[in-house]
Amino acid sequence: MSDTSKSKEGHWSKTRNLTFFVLFIWFIFSMVIPWNAKALNSMSFLGFELGYYMCVQGSLAVFVLLIFFQNWRQDAIDDEFGVGE
Repeated sequence: MSDTSKSKEGHWSKTRNLTFFVLFIWFIFSMVIPWNAKALNSMSFLGFELGYYMCVQGSLAVFVLLIFFQNWRQDAIDDEFGVGE
């Protein structure tokens, strides 16, 4: 296997793992938390029931942070493997 092939494989491996991680976090905040909102409502955050807050504000904030996190990590992965130079 050539160095270029190993580099491409390493880049793809890290990119794939990052994508799976981001999709896992996305799944938790888009499906699991709303599914369990009723149980979360027994707690409060900033005066709101936690389930309500997470469905209305919390998940949206996490999604925006996920976009910045994935972009930041992907840039680091690309730099590590010399992609885009």
